[in-house]
Amino acid sequence: MAGKLKITLVKSTIGAIPKHRKTVEALGLKKLNKTVEMPDNDAVRGMVWQVRHLVKVEEI
Repeated sequence: MAGKLKITLVKSTIGAIPKHRKTVEALGLKKLNKTVEMPDNDAVRGMVWQVRHLVKVEEI
């Protein structure tokens, strides 16, 4: 776990519970199909796990 994660928002947060919306925003994702690169650590992995139904993740 020393690399990076490429996280893409693939499903809208409309209709998602508020906690999931805030998690997606905390990951830096605002619009559909936008991608961010985050460090591969436990905190980021936990956020991704919480909203795994809204995002696509690739290890880089």
